[in-house]
Amino acid sequence: MNRRNLLQGILLGAAALPLHRVAFAMPAASPAVDAIAARLAALERKHGGRLGVAMLDTGSGHHAGRRIDERFLMCSTFKLLAAAAVLARVDQGREQLDRRIIFGKDVLLAWAPETSRHVGAPGMTVGELCQAAITVSDNTAANLLLASLGGPAAVTAFVRTLGDPLTRLDRTEPELNVGGPGELRDTTTPQAMLGDLRALLLGDALSAASRARLTGWLRACTTGLHKLRGGLPSGWQAGDKTGSGAQGESNDVAILWPPQRAPVLVTAYYAPTSPDADVGARVLAEVGRIAASL
Repeated sequence: MNRRNLLQGILLGAAALPLHRVAFAMPAASPAVDAIAARLAALERKHGGRLGVAMLDTGSGHHAGRRIDERFLMCSTFKLLAAAAVLARVDQGREQLDRRIIFGKDVLLAWAPETSRHVGAPGMTVGELCQAAITVSDNTAANLLLASLGGPAAVTAFVRTLGDPLTRLDRTEPELNVGGPGELRDTTTPQAMLGDLRALLLGDALSAASRARLTGWLRACTTGLHKLRGGLPSGWQAGDKTGSGAQGESNDVAILWPPQRAPVLVTAYYAPTSPDADVGARVLAEVGRIAASL
């Protein structure tokens, strides 16, 4: 592997700048950054497929990653953005978390662990739908939220307000989980999503109350225990949103809290050569271990 490939994914720029504006160029030699880049490359070689990762230590400002500017299907990681878009509307006085939405069996999708329990009156509140979409990745809840926002394009418009020019949502569940080579629909890049996380969880894109609520939902997520969280050292805490695709894609985006340190942000997208959920989880758990060394 040549030096350019070894160092692929290293982000330059001051930590105070929005992540979407951070330059990407060849850095000066850094043993720690070199080691992370090498470990990510070796992980991809070991399991095959395509691994995209971006990570930021918000305390030191250190950035690292691999394939940070390549597009990957978001799969269910979009639900974090959809819930955030709802919270932004709440902050603007355009939505209420206690507003109830009543729905019938006709809208239920195959994965609806929470919404399937609330068909008919009184339905679920907007806040409950957000919680279900994030904590158990309920697909029906996500589609109901998208409908309340005005469709997938509303999520795209929302991330543009965060300074993200790349991430886009075009379809609803479950179609958004399918994409071929060169697909643009329903994609993001690791760097773009990292910038969104930073703006939403650590910036002022949301009010303090909405930011705390979103963070709480991510902390309560139950679908990522064996992904990024699975590789974290003892004592670390996390909040995350996972995603899984029709071709075996395995994704996870997270805010990590090391003991006595500032948070670490990680976005990880893995597209395997063949569908295997166990491999995807193992790859992302190793990314979690690598992120802990940043």
